[in-house]
Amino acid sequence: MARTNRRQVGAGRGRARNAVGGVRRAWPYLLMAWERWQSLSPEDKERYKKQARGYAQRGRKALDAQRRRRPPRR
Repeated sequence: MARTNRRQVGAGRGRARNAVGGVRRAWPYLLMAWERWQSLSPEDKERYKKQARGYAQRGRKALDAQRRRRPPRR
């Protein structure tokens, strides 16, 4: 019977446990954010969506500019 490294076999369980703990800690904040979003007027929702689209567009432009400056990898 082949020997396996116990640390290697059990590594996934530790990461999963940490992820579950993170989700449990974040859940109340996500719930509060969802409730706040639901209570906004349609005009406020559109304003936030427009703002988010602007941030995404700025980020894409910054990444494109960075790609143009950096020489291609070989």
